[in-house]
Parts: sequence; C-alpha cells; structure tokens
Amino acid sequence: MDFIGEFSVSLDVKGRFLLPNDIKKGLQLENATEQVLVLKRGIENCLELITIDAWKKIVENISTKDPFDPAVREFKRVYLGGAQKIGLDSIGRILLSKELIKYAGLEKDIVLASTLTEIEIWDKETYYKKFFENYSAEQFSALAKKVMATKPETI
Repeated sequence: MDFIGEFSVSLDVKGRFLLPNDIKKGLQLENATEQVLVLKRGIENCLELITIDAWKKIVENISTKDPFDPAVREFKRVYLGGAQKIGLDSIGRILLSKELIKYAGLEKDIVLASTLTEIEIWDKETYYKKFFENYSAEQFSALAKKVMATKPETI
C-alpha cells in the first residue's frame, strides 16, 4: 500500500464517508465490498485505515511480545481493542463505529491523510491546528533534521 496525499471528506449522519477514488486505486480493491481493510485507533487521537496484510504483520509482531509483561497486556488492550475488519458499501463508503468516532473526536468534516503505509483519519479542525496552524517552519526544520539526519546514498 503506497498512498500519497490528503483528502477532505464529510461524515454523514450515520458516520459514513465516501472513500476517494485515489485511495481505492491505491488499495487495488477488486471487490469493494470485501472486508479487506482494518480500521483501528491510532496512537494519537486519530483512526488508522490499513490493509489486512499490514494488520497481520502488526499482530504477528505483537504476538511475539511477553504476555506476562503488564505493559504488553495494556498495549494490546488499547491498540488492538476496537479494531474492525471493514469493506466498502455498494457506493464506496466506509462506516465508522460511534466508539471510534468518539475516540478520534470526529465531527462532520474529516481529513484522510497518507502516512505512506496507512491512512490516518482526523477531525479536520484538529488536524490543521495540530500540524499546520500552530506549527512553525522552524519546528518543522528541526523535526526534519532529527528524522532525516542520515544522508541518503547518492545514485
């Protein structure tokens, strides 16, 4: 899964939103109604949409952790709890549960933001305040230096 971009969409009164065509193409869904995605809580107050294959890798990794460690058990409950296998309805919408909507503080307007391997689902106002309105060029520069400090190999 290789996604690029941000998409603004709206939740309807039932908690559904239309998945943009660019994301559907990235998922390469052959039958849009198959349950080929997992919707789960994000680490931050957002939701994450990933493929079943990505989910299986996460579960495989987590299952190797020590089940007698209280931190592992707590992490499993919070991170894995609420996860749902989902598909699209007949017109390409995704239904979000009331619990997940509440967790992410989603209102009517939401943003689907690519992190390359997953789609984060944010309340639109929260997303723009957190990452853009109150985030200076200097802060982003410092973050970029910290994350991208290693020089890439030359071609």
